[in-house]
Amino acid sequence: MNVRFDPSGPLRGSLRVAGDKSVSHRAAIFGAMASEPVRISGYLDAADTNSTLAAVRRLGAIVEPRGDEVVIRGCGLREAKAPDGAIDVGNAGTLMRLLPGWLAFQAERSFTLDGDASIRRRPVDRIAEPLRLMGARIDAREDRFPPFTVHGGPLRGIDYAPPVASAQVKSCVLLAGLMTDATTVIEPVPTRDHTERLLLSAGAVLSRTGDARSGYRTTVGNVDELELDAVEVPGDMSSAAFLVAAGVLVPGSRLVLERIGVNWTRTGFLRILERMGAIVLGDLEPVGGFTAGEPIADLDVTNGPIEGTAVEPHEVPLAIDELPLVALLGCFAEGETVVHGAQELRVKESDRIATVVDGLRGLGADIEAAADGFVVRGTGGLRGGRIDAHGDHRLALLGAVAGLASRDGVEVVGMEAAAVSYPGFADDIAMLVG
Repeated sequence: MNVRFDPSGPLRGSLRVAGDKSVSHRAAIFGAMASEPVRISGYLDAADTNSTLAAVRRLGAIVEPRGDEVVIRGCGLREAKAPDGAIDVGNAGTLMRLLPGWLAFQAERSFTLDGDASIRRRPVDRIAEPLRLMGARIDAREDRFPPFTVHGGPLRGIDYAPPVASAQVKSCVLLAGLMTDATTVIEPVPTRDHTERLLLSAGAVLSRTGDARSGYRTTVGNVDELELDAVEVPGDMSSAAFLVAAGVLVPGSRLVLERIGVNWTRTGFLRILERMGAIVLGDLEPVGGFTAGEPIADLDVTNGPIEGTAVEPHEVPLAIDELPLVALLGCFAEGETVVHGAQELRVKESDRIATVVDGLRGLGADIEAAADGFVVRGTGGLRGGRIDAHGDHRLALLGAVAGLASRDGVEVVGMEAAAVSYPGFADDIAMLVG
């Protein structure tokens, strides 16, 4: 489906964006593992998160949509049902990488995970390695790609330092660690901590030492059951980021985004924007904060001039999903914008370094790819044109925002990809413009 986004008038007004995708995935998995029903408000209704609901149903959980809530009656930590046939994760990389942490300790049961053509190109060796060290058996296509099978059994605790910073790998290991005496994940740089906050809320024994500068050691141990009564899913910062970028770039804009998740491990993009001189106000969680539950705040965004900046490797994990937007903002900024240490972008739904650079260059950007990022020389704006989403939801949304701020507009080829995370984007933009 091709959709054209013409240059926009000022975006003005307030709205609440759809629920946080990362928190929604985790809330559904925790609901399935819990011993009592879990009420989830604000759950994201999108392709990826619906794949998670379908997966936990296959594993024996009862999922009850109730208006604005989803109630999940779980099967308990140790009683996941082995379904007939493969569990279809669709295009959901988070689901693919987190779920095996739970399945790895389901004694004498095996679970096969598979997905769409895109997911079959995404490696699973990063979770297979630590799970094998813990005693699990993982059989994968070519030893690193889906479909793959997790054979459940007894696990032993490990200390594990992921070779590449990844909240998904960390989460998988911590979930598996719930059936060990003690398992520790060592991170030289912080990553998203939604899983840790849910573990605290559910009564798990968890300790974290370190700080935001030097990284963290997070340890979990054996637990009999998880008890989680209710979860509020805040507005998705990664989805809100597209509206924030549009508000910064489209002349005359002023908008308020309500009840956004402002967990400091998700607001790296806002800290980059602040450095660029953008006007984005909100009561953000201080760097290093850590409590059960997710902090929530409104974001007040105003259009204004911005300057180029450099994004260093230690900033990348906390802004990984928003780095394509940094490239777009760099096109409109004064000076040069450089991103280093972002090679992880090459193994997302698409090679996001290649697709972002090629896509923005086709719209008139002065941009070059590097092995681990990109360099953008600001020209004050974009001409417009045509951009292919390559089946990647973030690239589709990037093209849409580029169109709103461009001179001639942008046609997004494959806009249906946006349904994975933000199916209501066009409606939200229409409301703000209207």
